[in-house]
Amino acid sequence: MWGTVSEPSDESLLLAYRGGDAAAFEALLLRYRSPLFNVVLRFVGDRGYAEEIYQDVWMTVVERCGDFQGSAKFSAWLYTIARNRCIDHRRKQRLRAHSSLEHARSPAAKPLGDRLANPGPSTESLASGALLGARLAAAVGALPEEQREVFLMRHLQGLAFHEIADVTGAPANTVKSRMRYALESLRHSLRDWKEDDDM
Repeated sequence: MWGTVSEPSDESLLLAYRGGDAAAFEALLLRYRSPLFNVVLRFVGDRGYAEEIYQDVWMTVVERCGDFQGSAKFSAWLYTIARNRCIDHRRKQRLRAHSSLEHARSPAAKPLGDRLANPGPSTESLASGALLGARLAAAVGALPEEQREVFLMRHLQGLAFHEIADVTGAPANTVKSRMRYALESLRHSLRDWKEDDDM
């Protein structure tokens, strides 16, 4: 449909969709399915909630596609919507936690770090890569929210610092500082990994 010479830009796909081309929207969905879902999942730490938020993000794109002016990249606009939905979700979760402290011990209410800490190790799950992945996920989940979102957008999505600045509304230098602090914190959290690996 789109030819084999070059891939159409996100912005041209959205423009085509606004003109009634449903295939253009499908192309955007395919292009962002995995990267967008992975970012949302890392933000919220729960696959079920991530699916809900992911669907909500695309519904917002459909409802507000006429608002997109093209002055920013589509990816920045999309991740801004996703970020806002994730922040809304976290606020709701905090309100629920405050209003029902007696249910705080239920498995579904455990933070990501607790759920990954000891899943009942089997021979397969004790493989070095799996353990490191779990430790890294827990360490990323423990980062302050502002640092975590910068880290995820930079490393999962490969967004440039100025693009992350567009998404978060923070100056590019602030974004770079958050990234530096996130990396320092992760290095600190994983500093004993090599020692553990050698044991």
